[in-house]
Amino acid sequence: MKKLCFATNNLKKLHEVSHMLEGSYHLLTLQDIGCLEELAEDQDTLEGNSRQKAAYVWENYQIDCFADDTGLEVEALGGAPGVYSARYAGPQRSDTDNMQHLLQQLQGQENRKARFRTFITLYLNGQEHQFEGIVEGRITEDWNGETSFGYDPVFVPEGYTQTFFHMSTAQKNSISHRGRAIAKLVEFLKKQQQAN
Repeated sequence: MKKLCFATNNLKKLHEVSHMLEGSYHLLTLQDIGCLEELAEDQDTLEGNSRQKAAYVWENYQIDCFADDTGLEVEALGGAPGVYSARYAGPQRSDTDNMQHLLQQLQGQENRKARFRTFITLYLNGQEHQFEGIVEGRITEDWNGETSFGYDPVFVPEGYTQTFFHMSTAQKNSISHRGRAIAKLVEFLKKQQQAN
């Protein structure tokens, strides 16, 4: 089975993605390939961050890889937190702090429209390919203190009444931003396999 590195050490992300690759690739983490340094994410776009991470792994480890970057874009906040979603409340990158900060920023705001956007950069045989996934939705009025992955406990996708937090992994993957971007990646990888 062909090896493919997902440029992350986030086990929750890895779990989500490995479900979707359906055993067609042997998925490796950064740790698996001996990459112990923290990958830089200092670009001002999601696209730039995902490219920066994937390019670093390819250039330094010569292994097919992909990297993602995700941002929550809230309409009433002019698209914030966007590329700064992981550190919206500060460099400690706390999901709890970020959600509290977001709800404070939206206090009294009627417009709760938001979207999640994931951008993936794949390096396959040295060639760069990019995929995007978007899901529209809204931010809840309050939050009961549950924590999981990112902003999942305060984001309700369009057409649904429950947050991502309250959905099963399979249900979330079928409609989520990352799920949609990964679906495009998987479709591309399968076509590549069939062509070879």
